Amino acid sequence: MAQLGGMPILVLKEGTERRRGKDAQSSNIMAAKAVAEAVRTTLGPKGMDKMIVDSLGDVTITNDGVTILKEMDIEHPAAKMMVEV
Repeated sequence: MAQLGGMPILVLKEGTERRRGKDAQSSNIMAAKAVAEAVRTTLGPKGMDKMIVDSLGDVTITNDGVTILKEMDIEHPAAKMMVEV
């Protein structure tokens, strides 16, 4: 990381929020719960299908959690990491 006069220089996208401590932890937990909720109903013997419509209008019907998560446009950094794993 580059430094200017002992202070680190952070390069973030415009409109990006930076959180620390309990606030960051709470944000990460909420993001993880949202990702889990998206695939929760597809699990088990009574798992349901999800219908996903992308920006072009193409429709995908699946009960595969990986497919669902790949089709989602996730912005939260911790949630993105969960999807990649």
